[in-house]
Amino acid sequence: MPPPKDVVKIAIQMVGAIPQLIDLQQTKPLASVVKDVCNAWSLPNAEHYALQYADGRQTYITESNRGEIKNGSILRLATSPGQEAERLYGGIRSNNVDVKTDSLKKLASLSQDVTFAQEFINRNGLQQIFYIVEEGNATDEMLAHTLTAFMELMEHDFVSWETLGTDFIKKIVSYINMNAVDASVQQLSLSVLENVVSKTTWKTSHTFELVKKEVTLDRLLTHLQVTNAQLQLKAMALLIALLLAATDTERQEMMDYLREKNIRQFIYKNIIHSSEPLADEMAHYLYVLQSVSLNLCERRMRTSMDPYSQEQRELLQSLRQTAFELESEGPAGTSSTERRRSLCAKEFRKLGFVNNSNPAEDLCRAPPGLLALDNMVYFSRHTPNVYSRFVLENSSREDKHECPFARSSIQLTLILCEILHIGEPCSETAQAFYPMFFGQDHFFEELFCICIQLVNKTWKEMRATQEDFDKVLQVVREQITRTLSLKPTSLELFKTRVNALNYSEILKLRQTERMHQEELLAVPVLELRERLRPELLELIRQQRLLHLCEGTLFRKISSRRRQDKLWYCRLSPNHKVLHYGDVEEGVCSPPIESLPDKIPVADMKMLVVGKDCSQTKEKSSGKQNKDVLELTFSIVYDMEQYSLSFIAPTRYEFCLWTDGLNVLLGKEMTSERMRTDLETLMSMELKLRLLDLENISIPDTPPPVPKPPSNLNFCYDFSHTEQ
Repeated sequence: MPPPKDVVKIAIQMVGAIPQLIDLQQTKPLASVVKDVCNAWSLPNAEHYALQYADGRQTYITESNRGEIKNGSILRLATSPGQEAERLYGGIRSNNVDVKTDSLKKLASLSQDVTFAQEFINRNGLQQIFYIVEEGNATDEMLAHTLTAFMELMEHDFVSWETLGTDFIKKIVSYINMNAVDASVQQLSLSVLENVVSKTTWKTSHTFELVKKEVTLDRLLTHLQVTNAQLQLKAMALLIALLLAATDTERQEMMDYLREKNIRQFIYKNIIHSSEPLADEMAHYLYVLQSVSLNLCERRMRTSMDPYSQEQRELLQSLRQTAFELESEGPAGTSSTERRRSLCAKEFRKLGFVNNSNPAEDLCRAPPGLLALDNMVYFSRHTPNVYSRFVLENSSREDKHECPFARSSIQLTLILCEILHIGEPCSETAQAFYPMFFGQDHFFEELFCICIQLVNKTWKEMRATQEDFDKVLQVVREQITRTLSLKPTSLELFKTRVNALNYSEILKLRQTERMHQEELLAVPVLELRERLRPELLELIRQQRLLHLCEGTLFRKISSRRRQDKLWYCRLSPNHKVLHYGDVEEGVCSPPIESLPDKIPVADMKMLVVGKDCSQTKEKSSGKQNKDVLELTFSIVYDMEQYSLSFIAPTRYEFCLWTDGLNVLLGKEMTSERMRTDLETLMSMELKLRLLDLENISIPDTPPPVPKPPSNLNFCYDFSHTEQ
């Protein structure tokens, strides 16, 4: 007979005593359980003790989390959180260096536990931590433990980051600005300041203003140039936090300063092309840096041209004068105003403006707004010969075959803004960035210069007329998109590849894709697809289960901090148990024996994703991050009483894990990755099966069976041979 659901069989350990094996009644008050355990070992003052998990993070058992205890769990009797907090509070105030160091080390470990953290903070423990930091007499080891404990305590959200004192912040800043400080202390100091910047209401916070004033960009750039990857990562995190918290004007000034210091070239040479693989966090920060930089164009993109602005009118006139300098010149005073206006209108028409009498009207649409004018001016000033050749070459063609420079530039600018997502908010999980962005200071303008020449080249290849304008720009968009998908590492490589992808190549690609699509829609092929589908789905199921057996490193993302909390989960080789547990930074693939917690697959009831997860429901009071929400999933197990929540590091991992868990639950795989993998495998298998039928049209119906012959006299009679 199975035990009741409210009873779990556990073991309880204590140093120097024989372990106790008990049946824990979940309905019995925890204080009574602890008292019974103490009585069995003849221990007085049961209120001074508490139960902890013996493995992993050694979390204290409380009334709120006791439901997570499973059959076979090993607990240990330890000093209660209140007693331990009192002891460590006294230890960190000790004058004995060894006692103080050991107490701080223990504090850094126990502060991860929310129950202990509450007890320690209630005893003004944070004030003592502030004193140790501000005093300035601690060793590097003591400082590292102190700051680790501080970060763990702040993680529980009992205290706001806005309450930190000026002296404490200044001391943390000094650790960053000094050279003779241990790297671990500087890493933790950078993390503290990153949280100060990103977790405070910066418009009213003195702490943010202090960090912005005291931490210079030069110092952060110094930390970015070290060989320590973790120190680089923390410095980049603080730099990104400062950029995101700055006003538009401040952000522009910061980016201009970083451009002067050649930050892009440094990142391009020493981080992107480093021999070490790029960490996920660093890839995300590079994406954000790229996004912030490109979004500086947003204001110009959303601003229409003001026809009364003298500066903007002068920019328009500079385009005309650069292209038609000799033609526009004439003896002073010999041209009437009317003739000059007529000449200007003619030249603006040759430039490709629709409203040649008032070209400012062409730039009233926003987006792309003034950004298109900026691009045209940049092109004319940095490549005047190419610009003049573009305009003059087209102005000498027949009217119906000329490529309108201005109209093409305006539409091309809009296309580039859409492809590069300019004006869209930064994602908090995305890691996709273009390596070539960091190899060029004026990336957007230089990209435009390459692509506007591509427009002219494609226009000639298509022998286009004005009626074909939209078709040409569609081809150009496809050329740019296909080339960017190859992730070229430099603009020169992009230029080479995009020019090689000419109109005839685009037609070949389209024709191949169309023929492939038509071939796949033939009735016999559709029947073959249906026959192959179960076999390929089984192959995908096996791959998903294999991935779960290999395991994945997940991050515990809280509302206060997006990093530093790691745990690992993997499926047992026999596909019967999920093993999981916390791991330290730098551990890539821990052995399954080191993961203390487990969930039998037989106890799993359902899989929930996104906003239906309990983890997201608990935080529904705050603003939900859409990107994180799309990577969240939970396993509901043990009669739907408990759940284990995951936040996948990437969309790829999310798809593989949700598919694998659905396989374990006996359900269909539903992710978009499954559909992509199935289509890829199906395409490969069909190509192999149809290899001998290349260039042979497949009929929709099988050929008819011919009628039997009128006689069978053509058959050889073997009986004569036998005689």
